[in-house]
Amino acid sequence: MRVIVTGQVGMDKKEYLDKVVRLAGERGDAVELYNVGDMMYAEAPDIRPGRILDLQLSRLNALRRAAFKDIIQDSAGKPHIIVNTHATFRWRHGLFSAFDFDQLEALEPDILICLLDNIEVVAERLHRDHQTDATLKDLMVWREEEIMATELVAQALGIGNRFYVLARGRHADTVETCFRLICRHGMKTVYPSFPMTHVVNLPEVLKEIDAFRAELAKHFIAFDPADVDEKLLLDAAIEAAKNGREFVEMDPGSFTGGKKTIQVSVKQVLDIAGDVDGQIYARDFKMVRQSDMIVSLVPELPDGMPGLSSGVERELHHAFEHGRDVYVVWKPQRSPSPFITETATKVFRSTGEALAHFDEQGMFAQTNLFGH
Repeated sequence: MRVIVTGQVGMDKKEYLDKVVRLAGERGDAVELYNVGDMMYAEAPDIRPGRILDLQLSRLNALRRAAFKDIIQDSAGKPHIIVNTHATFRWRHGLFSAFDFDQLEALEPDILICLLDNIEVVAERLHRDHQTDATLKDLMVWREEEIMATELVAQALGIGNRFYVLARGRHADTVETCFRLICRHGMKTVYPSFPMTHVVNLPEVLKEIDAFRAELAKHFIAFDPADVDEKLLLDAAIEAAKNGREFVEMDPGSFTGGKKTIQVSVKQVLDIAGDVDGQIYARDFKMVRQSDMIVSLVPELPDGMPGLSSGVERELHHAFEHGRDVYVVWKPQRSPSPFITETATKVFRSTGEALAHFDEQGMFAQTNLFGH
C-alpha cells in the first residue's frame, strides 16, 4: 500500500506517523515512512529549523522535487510506504501548492489521507514551532484548502474513492485506524453516529455511547465524528464571553506538548463560529460518504424519549441517499418512526445484537483489496 498523508502546518504529522510505523512493526508489517520536510532540510543544511517556508519559491520547489525523486526511487518494491507531506501552503508567499503532479503520478499512490485535529491544538503547535501571527480564522481556512486540494489530487489520480479525512483523535490517537487503512485495508469502514451536544450532561448515556464507539472501533475502521469536536471550544468561548473573560482554558486532548490546558482567545473563537458549524456539517457528511456503512446508536433518555438528535437524523438520511448500508441500534422502549425504519438496512435492539449480525455476515474479515 502506497499512501500519501497530508495535513495543514501545525499537525505534527511526523510524530503521529512514527507511531503508525511502530504499531505496524509490532503487528508484523514493514512500513517505510518518508518525511518530505526532513528530506528537504537534509538537502539544505544552511536552513534553520522552522524557516524553510521562508525560502524563495524556486528553491523551495527544487528541494521538494529532489526529495520526491529520492522517494520514488527508494520506495520501489516496498510493500507499504507513507509519504508525509502537504497539499498546500499558505505562508508569506501566499497560497501555493506543495507537490508536483508528475511526481505524484510516478509515485502511484493507492490512497490519500488528509489528517486533521482540533483547531486550538493545531494553533498551539504552530505557534510553538513557527514565528507567525496566524489566527484561528486563518487556520480554519488553511484546513479547508488542504482537504480540498488533497481530494482534488486524489480525483485527478483516479483514486477519488480512496481519499479519506482522518482526525488525529481528541483524547486518544487514531493510530490504530491509520494503521488499518494502510495495512488492513480490506476491513469494513464505518461511521459511528450518536447524539453529542444534548447528552453532554447525561453521564450514563455518555457511558453507553462511549462503549458503543469502542466496540465499533474494535472491529472496523471507524471514522468517529467525536475525534474532532470544536463545538466544545465554541460553547466554552460563548460562556466565557458572557462572563467577561478574554481567554478560555481548553483540555489539550492528545496534544503531546506536556500542557494540562491550552489558553485560547475568546474573540478568535467567536470569529470562527460560522466556520466551526460549517466545517462540522461538511466534514461529518464527508466521513459518512467515505465509509461503507453507518451504525447509529439511539439511546433512551432519562425521560423515556429517544436520544435522536437532528444531526443523527441527517447523517442517517445522507448515508441512505448515498447508497451506504444504514444500521440503527434503537434502545428506547417506544418504536422507531418510519423515517428510521424505512431507510435502515436493519434495526437492532442492542450493540451486541448488531455486532453478532455483522459477524454472521462476515463483516469482520480482513481481506486485501489492492494486492500490495
